[in-house]
Amino acid sequence: MTSAADSTAPPGAELVTVIVVTWQGLELLPECLASLGSQTVAARTVVVDNASTDGTLAYLAAQTELARPPTVVALTENTGFAGGVAAGLQHVRTPYVALLNNDAAAEPEWLQRSLEVLTRRPDVAAVTAKMLLWNTSLINNAGVRLLAGGYGTDRGGGRPDGPDFAEAVEVFGFSGGAAVLRMAAVREVGGIEASYFLYYEDTELSWRLRLAGWSICYEPAAVVEHRHGASSDLQSTLFAFHTERNRLLTVLRCAPAPFALAQLGRFGLTTVSLIGRRLARQNVPKVQVFSARVRIRVIGSVLRRLPQTIAARHRISQLRPSGNRSSVPREKVLRRWLGG
Repeated sequence: MTSAADSTAPPGAELVTVIVVTWQGLELLPECLASLGSQTVAARTVVVDNASTDGTLAYLAAQTELARPPTVVALTENTGFAGGVAAGLQHVRTPYVALLNNDAAAEPEWLQRSLEVLTRRPDVAAVTAKMLLWNTSLINNAGVRLLAGGYGTDRGGGRPDGPDFAEAVEVFGFSGGAAVLRMAAVREVGGIEASYFLYYEDTELSWRLRLAGWSICYEPAAVVEHRHGASSDLQSTLFAFHTERNRLLTVLRCAPAPFALAQLGRFGLTTVSLIGRRLARQNVPKVQVFSARVRIRVIGSVLRRLPQTIAARHRISQLRPSGNRSSVPREKVLRRWLGG
């Protein structure tokens, strides 16, 4: 399984490095690492620990009996998934990098099937896996879709696995929970956005890859099981704040300006409406995304980051793809993938 795409790897060397980011996830790591040890292709593993206090580092230090013990990157503070991936990328020397959630386990051919796509198709920057909900035949993620408002969502989320997910297809984006990426592409567009902390870092990187003319594919033979929500609380303030803030930052960085400003304005108007409904003692769903306090925090964070966001938008607009690819206008990416 070789091509010009992997010519930077000497004979017999690993083609791929797998990054696993963990925080207080000691009980999840054994199955995750065991699945990586069972892969049909050799891979290097980098575990980035976000300053866990649950014995994670001691456990990792004791894994000397493994054929390929993981390289451990011990951070002194919790930088979130995005910061952890950014730290892990600094230790990647292979042509490809894989991301796997610590609460996931990959089937033995996950890496092989993904690498086959990447080595066969030099236009593909990322191959996203078929992620199944743990011990079920339900889809967790079969790629990322771009919905109204610029929301990134799980393609097929909650649906039974079947014919609709049996074919390899191009998708808007990859899921950071289980994907294999071409390092040259990641470097070309500037890497992961570490400041996102949690959520949307994969959607934002997918946007940049698309703008630089790269393709992203879903591969049904690359299968991973995922304990969805095991490493984060999807009902928490943390989840609501970061998903809404990072969605707005993503469209401000990557989407056409009229679309991005419309989403920011709509978020502000909805926030005012929700505050008005509460003052009028009308019923408002008791979920964090409708919390006035959370939404005001989101607006404040987005406004404080506007200078950096505008600078990032300018850098993204200056992307100059290498090879035979050409950059793709923001409007064309949005028109092609919104709702798809």
